[in-house]
Amino acid sequence: MERIYTEEEKRYQQAQKRVTELRKFYKHLGEFVIANAILAVINLMTSPGYLWFLWCLFGWGIAIVMDAAKVFNVFPFFTKEWEEQKVKEILEKEAKKETKK
Repeated sequence: MERIYTEEEKRYQQAQKRVTELRKFYKHLGEFVIANAILAVINLMTSPGYLWFLWCLFGWGIAIVMDAAKVFNVFPFFTKEWEEQKVKEILEKEAKKETKK
């Protein structure tokens, strides 16, 4: 049997999920900064004539930007709430079509 959650419990779970997403993002950002700093040092010590670490910085930077967009809801279609809202809208449209028949 499925447990029915109160609104307060649902809000708490959503807040907890949000905090987890933020923690993961900041961890990812920290890894990005540290790893790219190490790569820059290695690059500058071994082959300063060609800055290959910029390719890593650029590629990983794109991933960081996309991750940030998701975590900070820059694009609303990345969220579960948007998906749920669209499902409700589609179901309502289908229900209206059925009642017109």
